[in-house]
Amino acid sequence: MAKKILIIGGVAGGATAAARLRRLDETADITVLERGPYVSFANCGLPYFLSGDIKKRSQLLLQTPEGFWSRYRVDVKTQTEAVEIRPTEKVVKARGPEGDVEYSYDALILTQGSNPIVPPLPGVNQEQVFKLWTIPDMDRIQKFLTEKAPATAVIAGGGFIGLEMAEAFHHRGIKTTVVELAPQIMATMDKEFAAAVQKQLEADGVAVKTGVGLASIGPKTVQLSDGSELAADLVLLSVGVRSELTLAKAAGLALGAAGGLQVDEFLRTSDPNIWAAGDMIETVNLISGKKARIPLAGPANRQGRLAATNIASTYLPGVAARRYRGAFGSSVVKIFDTTAASTGLTEKAAREAGLSVGTSTVHKGHHAGYYPGAEILSLKLVWEKPSGRLLGAQAFGKQGVEKRIDALAVALLGKLTVQDLAEADFAYAPPYSSANDPINMAAFSAQNALEGVCALTAPDQLLARPLTKDEILLDVRTLGEHAKGHAAGALHIPLDELRDNLAQVPAKKVHVYCKDGFQGYLAVRILKQNGIDADNIAGGWTSMVRCGWEETK
Repeated sequence: MAKKILIIGGVAGGATAAARLRRLDETADITVLERGPYVSFANCGLPYFLSGDIKKRSQLLLQTPEGFWSRYRVDVKTQTEAVEIRPTEKVVKARGPEGDVEYSYDALILTQGSNPIVPPLPGVNQEQVFKLWTIPDMDRIQKFLTEKAPATAVIAGGGFIGLEMAEAFHHRGIKTTVVELAPQIMATMDKEFAAAVQKQLEADGVAVKTGVGLASIGPKTVQLSDGSELAADLVLLSVGVRSELTLAKAAGLALGAAGGLQVDEFLRTSDPNIWAAGDMIETVNLISGKKARIPLAGPANRQGRLAATNIASTYLPGVAARRYRGAFGSSVVKIFDTTAASTGLTEKAAREAGLSVGTSTVHKGHHAGYYPGAEILSLKLVWEKPSGRLLGAQAFGKQGVEKRIDALAVALLGKLTVQDLAEADFAYAPPYSSANDPINMAAFSAQNALEGVCALTAPDQLLARPLTKDEILLDVRTLGEHAKGHAAGALHIPLDELRDNLAQVPAKKVHVYCKDGFQGYLAVRILKQNGIDADNIAGGWTSMVRCGWEETK
């Protein structure tokens, strides 16, 4: 007899699961229940429609119920909400246009995703306050923008959606402020990269306030937690999401410690007939090995495909079950004409995981400097001591950012070390890279540190404590670079004059910095071979300023 497969949730993982099941089993009876009015829409594209980059709303609608039936013979019930799961009977009760209907199943997939957090603030229910998660959310914002023509906007939250919408509002001529309760925007990145993103936003006209949250919302203003007030004709709440677990909890399914639905390596829940995928589940961070929620579209789609495969493997000969190993949380975001991206663990997260951490940072041209159009690419590798195992990476710049992070995500999957990356054979031609790619250069720096050639110190770690009487900072930049801004109390000897002025360097631990790290490396080699204990501050003055070092002129 044909198997009855029921899927609750028709976006991302749910739509992918339905299509995969049909490709594997032409006879299965597949039904999708979607509480919203749309199925399989491009939720990651919503900010780009509001910005005007995507011109046609219809481009966001990837599939329709009619299209699903025509192509896959999948019965999609939109505006139909599952309200009860009875696992012992293998029945789901749903409420929709036809009233209450019960659906029996042989296998059930939950792909209900997550919901935006709406903080219980005074004034949060006013018409000018929005969230952005679905097509109807987008339509409400578009209608408000068209009819009300707001002049000012406040965005609560400095994550992906918040920053994408800051750019969207700015493009529409709205004076926009991003308010983030945490000490930095972009929690998925270390603070020097978050600072680079913030500087870019501010350079393009978006104001950013960190370490402060919303206290209340008025008709035309918001009150902040520090007592200040901002003009706000429109307020967008983008403070995070939480897994949609109401149905799963009521059905008695086991939940995980990280706040998601518990699944095994085959994406099966605590009930043997129920699988789950997407934002609602708890999976494994592939670097730390710890349980985590990773609410991203890429993992959700792959999980939906695997859940479908694993259901089919229970009854179809020749279909093998596949394990879901976990994810790195690779992500990328556009910030006006720049890009920020990351994969794996940040330095902060790696330290919090109890790992012995090293970092290396370079600020290099994204392609050969002699070829026109080279843009500075900031790249940071996070690695484990003493093995050199890659733990994560972050990048920021105008060109070539996602290319490097994608390569490093594959390196993480292959469990490569910085020693491996130093030897990696990347494609090279002047318009695309340098003979030694920025990844190679960052890996060379890490390799030198591991082998004792040139020790590295992280700028934020050095900033976090006062220097002792046995330590000094040595600035080896040019006179012009030094004059533009330097660390208070630093000894200044330009690199090209260092050999002739070694007597000026006290017999102390010397922390060397230059503009971007490379000249500092050369200086350390000179000092060490003259009996002076020295290390290089990773990323040089560029990273130091982004970490919060005060500039003295």
